[in-house]
Amino acid sequence: MPATEIGPADRLLEELRGWVERETPSTDAAAVNRLLDVAEAELRAAGAAITRHPGRDRFGDTLVAKTPGEGPPVVIAGHVDTVWDHGVLAGAMPFRVAGDRAYGPGIYDMKAGSFLAFHCVREILRQGTPTRRPITLLLTPDEEVGSPTSRAHIEREAAGAAAVLIPEPAGGPRGSCVTSRKGTGSFTVQVEGKSAHAGGNWAEGRSAVVALSRLILEIHGLTDLELGVTTNCAPIWGGTRSNVIPPEAGCRVDFRVPSLAEAERVVAAIRGMAGEADGIRITITGGLNRPPFPETPAGLALYERAKGIAARHGYDLPRQHRGGGSDGNFTAVMGIPTLDGLGCTGAGAHAPEEHIRWAELASRGAVLCELLETLG
Repeated sequence: MPATEIGPADRLLEELRGWVERETPSTDAAAVNRLLDVAEAELRAAGAAITRHPGRDRFGDTLVAKTPGEGPPVVIAGHVDTVWDHGVLAGAMPFRVAGDRAYGPGIYDMKAGSFLAFHCVREILRQGTPTRRPITLLLTPDEEVGSPTSRAHIEREAAGAAAVLIPEPAGGPRGSCVTSRKGTGSFTVQVEGKSAHAGGNWAEGRSAVVALSRLILEIHGLTDLELGVTTNCAPIWGGTRSNVIPPEAGCRVDFRVPSLAEAERVVAAIRGMAGEADGIRITITGGLNRPPFPETPAGLALYERAKGIAARHGYDLPRQHRGGGSDGNFTAVMGIPTLDGLGCTGAGAHAPEEHIRWAELASRGAVLCELLETLG
């Protein structure tokens, strides 16, 4: 058991509800910052040393809270932004509790986990619990869109850390944590053609939509499920009217890769599709965003530590590999032992049925807290 008293699950849910009922779309810096204001005030009052990095590029701030101590810290990082726009809370996705499930926008991905990280650090400070290492907590504003402004802060705080914990949602029906992830990236494809009348002057046109269609099939052909490589083209746009040869078209491309070698291959292949020929110009921008998160002996040792703590709290803690990326990708590739998926159990990330198993907040929080107290 952790030395810190973190409280029962129903009390944790009551405070978590306040986080969920503050809508925080990644694209609304002011909304994200209002939740960070709440966290900052509580952490500052408990005695944390606070640094708040102002947002840029229309994203919110990054909050860094540190506990006293010397030497390499244990870093714990969670994001407070969600994929949900304003209004869903008052409409299709109100906060509600039904049996052992609590619903609401972003509750599973990942306000429950970020709240638990905040709560553990706050209570360690409030109760004066000694920890083997100082703790650095990051609450970030833009993970759901690739962490464009917070990545540098995460990497700076993780450099030289003893370990990094990521309280992203626990996965699957058994609540697995994560010891490896695929790398993720994206491209934007823009195709320029030449418009013409689709009847009288068809031969004078150059269809950007046809060119894009061929390119999409090429990108789709890069998918290799045995290797663990996937690509997806969406959304897609192009053309104006059915009787006009479309002069423009485009799409976004998502790709997932298991290794840096595969990332380099896929990136080179897609970038190689750009160019100009027969009146068609193809421009491609983008690349790898999150490097692959490899499974390492140090990461597995961290997992075994967490699994042993979980057993003392009465539950098994399986591990899994995930295709989606997280901020743990950044720290794992730096060689820092990283354990991910330490948040609450539930399901429905990015979906209307998003929920957590709220009764497990206390046991999941206890494992997180004991790791923060005892990692050396």
